[in-house]
Amino acid sequence: MNTEVAPRLGWWQQAWRLGAAAAVGIPLWLSIGVVLREQTDETGSWFLIGDPLVAAGCLTALLWRRRFPLAVALTVVIASTASALASGAALLALVSISTRRRPVEIGVVALALVTASQFTGGFYPVRSSSGLLWYQLAFPALLAGIAVTLGMAIGARRVEVRSLRYRAESAEREQTARAAQARALERNRIAREMHDVLAHRISLVAMQAGVLDHRSDLTAEESRVLVRGITDGSRQALEELRDVLGVLRADPGRPEPPQPSFDRIPELVAEARTSGLDVTLTSTVAGTPSDALGRTCYRIVQEGLTNAAKHAPGAQVHITLDGTAGDDLGVSVHNSPATTATAPPPPSGFGLLGLTERISLAGGELSHHPTSDNGYVLTAQLPWPHPTHEKRV
Repeated sequence: MNTEVAPRLGWWQQAWRLGAAAAVGIPLWLSIGVVLREQTDETGSWFLIGDPLVAAGCLTALLWRRRFPLAVALTVVIASTASALASGAALLALVSISTRRRPVEIGVVALALVTASQFTGGFYPVRSSSGLLWYQLAFPALLAGIAVTLGMAIGARRVEVRSLRYRAESAEREQTARAAQARALERNRIAREMHDVLAHRISLVAMQAGVLDHRSDLTAEESRVLVRGITDGSRQALEELRDVLGVLRADPGRPEPPQPSFDRIPELVAEARTSGLDVTLTSTVAGTPSDALGRTCYRIVQEGLTNAAKHAPGAQVHITLDGTAGDDLGVSVHNSPATTATAPPPPSGFGLLGLTERISLAGGELSHHPTSDNGYVLTAQLPWPHPTHEKRV
């Protein structure tokens, strides 16, 4: 049931509706004039002046039919008793009240319309045949039924249009929200990838620069090795940053650069050793994890090495990988206390946060805490489904 107030109509919408209502009443008014001419040889002043004035008042009252629907409808219907020309206005009032689809209101106005039609002839000295009394009652009832049907159809259509408009607006709002969420997720993904790519390289460069700054007993060859490592690390950081940013500037069809994998973990460890970290790797992994699982494992090891280079320069780092398909893949990165005093790096606060989110999405668990020997350990357990199960999924 429609209980909302209909929106206001424009001047053209009001004009053609009122014009149609006036046009509907003209035939009845003219027919009464013809009958008056035939029976009395004159039409009378009420026919020429009073009837049109009442009709004009009814049409004017219809301008407020949407603000005061029931009051205006009853006023126009009752006033149409004194005016044949106002019969069209009465029908329009009934159509308008029917668009609200309220049975009680419709019944009251329709009954008033049929009743008023029986007294319209009393204002004119017109003789009517008693055999046509059924027609005088049935015809107004038929017109009222048509008006009610038309009004209820219009009301149903308005509700449908309003519902479609609301659904379209809701869909547009949801689409806007999804687009904003997608942009936020993409920004988070890019920020996480940039952190994973750069933090490791820059941490190693900072560690090597710290060694050069605090070690005055280095030989010329050792200094050249460190400087070469700083140069290579800086160049690799710029190249990897260019790869990540290139994805933002690329066409949609351009593929992203290759992602790290489980097989590249030994390469990652070798780069860390070249940069001066004392790293050992122990792997008892049976089989090859999937690309997504291997990429997550790579990022865990990378984050552990990055934190060790930033917060524990000179420490020994031990990486342990174990697991089999159908069970879990365990990753552990443990570093001893720092042995070299360097300036503390600026904290970023996003490495472990992004790693926690990545592991949660993979269905795993992450743990990181200091150890009893003042070192630090980073461990993760990742579910490793059996390859046959992955295919079914």
